[in-house]
Amino acid sequence: MMSANLVIQKDSLGFPWDTIDPFLFCVHHEDFYPKGNANLGPEISLAGRNLGNDFTVKDGFRMYHGTSVPGFPAHPHRGFETVTIARKGFVDHSDSLGAAGRFGEGDVQWMTAGKGVQHAEMFPLLNRERDNPFEIFQIWLNLPKAKKMAEPHFAMLWADTIPSFEHRDTEGRRTLVNIVAGQIENTTAPDPAPDSWAADPENEVAIWTITMEPGASWTLPLASSATHRRLYFYKGNSLKVANDVLQVYEYAQVRPDAEVNLTNGDEPGHLLMLQGKPINEQVVQYGPFVMNSEQEIQETYQEFRRTQFGGWPWPSNAHVHPRERGRFAKYADGTLVEK
Repeated sequence: MMSANLVIQKDSLGFPWDTIDPFLFCVHHEDFYPKGNANLGPEISLAGRNLGNDFTVKDGFRMYHGTSVPGFPAHPHRGFETVTIARKGFVDHSDSLGAAGRFGEGDVQWMTAGKGVQHAEMFPLLNRERDNPFEIFQIWLNLPKAKKMAEPHFAMLWADTIPSFEHRDTEGRRTLVNIVAGQIENTTAPDPAPDSWAADPENEVAIWTITMEPGASWTLPLASSATHRRLYFYKGNSLKVANDVLQVYEYAQVRPDAEVNLTNGDEPGHLLMLQGKPINEQVVQYGPFVMNSEQEIQETYQEFRRTQFGGWPWPSNAHVHPRERGRFAKYADGTLVEK
């Protein structure tokens, strides 16, 4: 790479999006769900869908692994963290530790799977009078070997605790950054999960959602040269990144230690930025388990078959909370937070 080249790599976005150490996975789910029925699923017919494995957009939405309510019924994880940014709609969480919650409309769930947990992420269609638009990011952040077997942890970052950074360019056009992890100048995100790679500021982990007005310009703040930084341009028409141009649904990996200017096109632009120092350890992944060796993966499968990571304390593997329930978090220790 020439030192003058500010864009290291760019490519189109697939499904899931291509990520780089310390991140393992990222997907953007945007669905245009219709009115809900009495059971919190779509009011319209589900005929013709591959229920249980429905990832094809039909009538504007997907059911994913849900059969009556869209979402992801109970499934296990070990060895990494999930960060779920709920921009529109709601997610019902239930897990094998007995923790539960309903979050959405800007809330973020940060879950450390650590030594093993089962959870369900269902997307209840609460509104029976009008459509239920839905948009989330699901991000997997790796754990280093020293933390792979940490105690599982479930935390909520409520929308009103996630700070925003606003920049106005010389023409007054606005860039707004929601800081889920990391900081910009004196604006700092809430604390991440305690065993997270993001918990040490030296690792420079940043998760930002960025909205730019048409024609807006903003220069990314500097980070250290050892950091990986990727910009995912998922909505808009074009974005100039230094001297390169991204079309919608492309990403760019950029130099973190140089001033990289972003100039948006003539439509509102939306980006996700993922940044962090690499963990630089071997990654062996089999489905929902991420360890450092094949032997650890085999041991994980054996343990899950034996223990189910604590079992499943809910009446259904696609458990949803009552329609009238508001946003809340019930933690494994019994602490209850209502929003």
